[in-house]
Amino acid sequence: MTELPRGIAVFDVDGVLADVRHRLHHLERRPKRWDAFFAAMDDDTPLAEGVAMAQRYADEGQRIAYLTGRNEAYRDLTVAWLRRHGLPDGRLVMRREDDRRPARVFKPQALSRLAREGEIVAVVDDDRAVVAVLRDEGWPVVLADWMHADETEQGSLFDAQEVEGRS
Repeated sequence: MTELPRGIAVFDVDGVLADVRHRLHHLERRPKRWDAFFAAMDDDTPLAEGVAMAQRYADEGQRIAYLTGRNEAYRDLTVAWLRRHGLPDGRLVMRREDDRRPARVFKPQALSRLAREGEIVAVVDDDRAVVAVLRDEGWPVVLADWMHADETEQGSLFDAQEVEGRS
């Protein structure tokens, strides 16, 4: 008997699995303090809703992939954070260090490459611009709305993802 191919559930990291609110203040000033913003990522606390969802997909036998706007310089730190917080093993897809495209451009292209490895059964992201593009392209997308940030924090995160292509 042959095993049916498993699908892939794809999760963003910042704002879906990791609570980044404690470090957004670094992006609310001019000039933005990108080094301090990224240096504090290891102190992110896990978001229970996102972690539980990733675990449910893994328990159902789906493969897990993490598609983040973080760049390759933070691969080791990100992998260690995922492991430390009990996230299921999975492929980690990150930006090249020189890639500053908006997340709504970077993520659909990366997702298309990832789809060559299997059927995408869900894409979970907190960026409304990314979600809108993915929905328009027909991907099975879930808006992660469980990291409640105030208006200034949401604006800072949106700018980081969509204007500056940094997260």
